[in-house]
Amino acid sequence: MKPYNQITAEIIQEDMRYLELLSHSFPTIAAASTEIINLEAILNLPKGTEHFLADLHGEYEAFQHVLRNASGAIKRKVNEIFGNTLREAEKKELCTLIYYPEQKLQLVKETENELEDWYVITLNQLVKVCQNVSSKYTRSKVRKALPEEFSYIIQELLHESSMDPNKQAYINVIISTIIDTHRADDFIVALCNLIQRLTIDTLHILGDIFDRGPGPHIIMDTLCDYHNFDIQWGNHDILWMGAASGNDCSIANVLRLAMRYGNLSVLEDGYGINLLPLATFAMETYANDPCTLFGPRIDEATNTDNQKTIRLIAQMHKAISIIQFKLEAGIIRRRPEFEMEGRMLLHRIDFDKHTVQIDGKEYPLRDTFFPTVDPKDPYRLSAEEQDIVQKLHNSFVGSEKLRKHMKCLFRYGCMYNVCNSNLLFHASMPLNADGTLKEIEILGKKYKGQSLLKRVGQLIRTAYFDENDSPEKAFALDYMWYLWCGKDSPAFDKDKMATFERYFVSDKETHVETKGYYYQLRDREDICDMILDEFGVEGEHRHIINGHVPVKAVKGEKPIKANGKLMVIDGGFSKAYQPETGIAGYTLVYHSRGFQLVQHEPFTSTQRAIEEGLDIKSTTQIVEMSAKRMMVKDTDKGKELEVQIEDLKKLLAGYRTGLIKEKAD
Repeated sequence: MKPYNQITAEIIQEDMRYLELLSHSFPTIAAASTEIINLEAILNLPKGTEHFLADLHGEYEAFQHVLRNASGAIKRKVNEIFGNTLREAEKKELCTLIYYPEQKLQLVKETENELEDWYVITLNQLVKVCQNVSSKYTRSKVRKALPEEFSYIIQELLHESSMDPNKQAYINVIISTIIDTHRADDFIVALCNLIQRLTIDTLHILGDIFDRGPGPHIIMDTLCDYHNFDIQWGNHDILWMGAASGNDCSIANVLRLAMRYGNLSVLEDGYGINLLPLATFAMETYANDPCTLFGPRIDEATNTDNQKTIRLIAQMHKAISIIQFKLEAGIIRRRPEFEMEGRMLLHRIDFDKHTVQIDGKEYPLRDTFFPTVDPKDPYRLSAEEQDIVQKLHNSFVGSEKLRKHMKCLFRYGCMYNVCNSNLLFHASMPLNADGTLKEIEILGKKYKGQSLLKRVGQLIRTAYFDENDSPEKAFALDYMWYLWCGKDSPAFDKDKMATFERYFVSDKETHVETKGYYYQLRDREDICDMILDEFGVEGEHRHIINGHVPVKAVKGEKPIKANGKLMVIDGGFSKAYQPETGIAGYTLVYHSRGFQLVQHEPFTSTQRAIEEGLDIKSTTQIVEMSAKRMMVKDTDKGKELEVQIEDLKKLLAGYRTGLIKEKAD
């Protein structure tokens, strides 16, 4: 930054138009000076703590608990503050209260005989925790996070020391008055929520909020109200975005996955999707078909569906799968540039021999009952199927809740993000065998690396927002489906999605989905450096952070790759992947002293967390620690603030030289 005395009249004249506009916000020398002092002070605070999560896949209880306990950070804070002054059981009780204040208060009031004493002790403990987690922020930032009704009181408690004998009585009176006026419960809830909020400064979600688990809509509700977050879209998110945009192939895939994992409530209760037409059609069409291959993957321990419901889900699952294969053929035919003809397999079925030909080889079929497939025209939808597709289309496009969640995904999401020397994207960066960036042709133009992800992001927005029936809108809608399962999709990057084969062919060699070269080469530090250079990521310690491919920790696979340049943080939030990963998710935590990777064990339930104080068991691994503490001035936000300070100094010089006039108060 230029020292104040080096700002000349010529420099001020060059920026005069902008400085005149800035003078409306800071109309006097005093106002500009105060803001410079404020911003300079902020630059010298420790950087806020960033949390990175990936592949949540609808596991809302585990996700919400990780947010509430800040990936174990709150428990560590409580241990640091109270050490040996509290018993382990008391610290556990305090942590549970911070995580679930409303529910825990209810239990306390049912069992606690000396409730007033409990309020006094607990309020003092919560104030100490709150003082600790708020210490790295300005008073202004903390004030903005406070609930309006308790803002003044919390500020008084946070910024007054109970160690000062002159203030002890003052603080005691505040706490006793809160209790006497029967506001203790509300005040405790407010303090606990504030502790949760201040412990995580920024939340990064690296894709795949949707599918598999029971509550992606609940996760989206949480995010829509979250204070500071961003999303890098994953292929499952893009699939839902395609469905909300009106792409019928995406709708069919969303429905098929919901049936596969028995998550009809997400569709019906979460988004108001009318499944009755599909259910009626499936029951009639597959009345005499056991649909054995299409039974939902459900957890027997938690399942509440009876056998009749499970059979209906299996029938619906088979019905929508066949509809999906037919619909996809329509896109494949009209978009030969997608090069996905190999995914059209219905016409390769020999209905007499009960076999299917795949890549020139014949395989026996596991299921041979295809009442809706005409061997002469296998991809033609029947009149009933067409009617179902139209009704489902209207239901998805018309869902208000889905529109709200899509608005959130678009507002806070993108294909990639560069933040504090970290490049975040969900899955892959298409590469050639030699490690160079692969050029992908889209509508006659070629894109690679950063330009590819930018173009893909533009097409996704065009598909959803463009109200004109233009050729680009039509292509963008089809491309949304391609991003879900196309070989050159940066959100997928495999040679195929073997959906048909996994259902209908026993031979597992047909199930293999060969990953793109990125997955083979990403362990190399030089490849990661090349990609980081492509995106202009700078800094002594710079990284790529991905999700998408579960890290098989149970087999000894490490999430830290390429000599620390790459961090893969899909650790298996999805219960379907936990046998494969051996764990239940990762949180990558980036605080002022460096990176820590928190490895989570499976979460039991919210109810047990509240009643028994059962926290997620987490193991923390130090990934990279800095020699010196990282301050706000070392972050991207710090660079922005330095530019603001520079502009304010120019404004101040303008006022003092008379080139700009101070405004009246």
